[in-house]
Amino acid sequence: KTSGEISKAVDFIKKRSIIIPINEEIAEKAAEISLKHNLPAADSLIYSTSLLNGSTLYTIDNDFKGLDKASVLD
Repeated sequence: KTSGEISKAVDFIKKRSIIIPINEEIAEKAAEISLKHNLPAADSLIYSTSLLNGSTLYTIDNDFKGLDKASVLD
């Protein structure tokens, strides 16, 4: 893909997303979750951000299956 196509795709995602910066609380919760549930770092950051913001995480990633406040879509 060209840089223009990538830029358009990123803009599309940003316009339809809520961007939440990672802070110390999220990072610490992510480390705890990663160890407890054997989740990769990126997944644990996503999940901890969702939990600490009172959200339900909707995903197609089976790594989140069985976790509270996470719904894995088929």
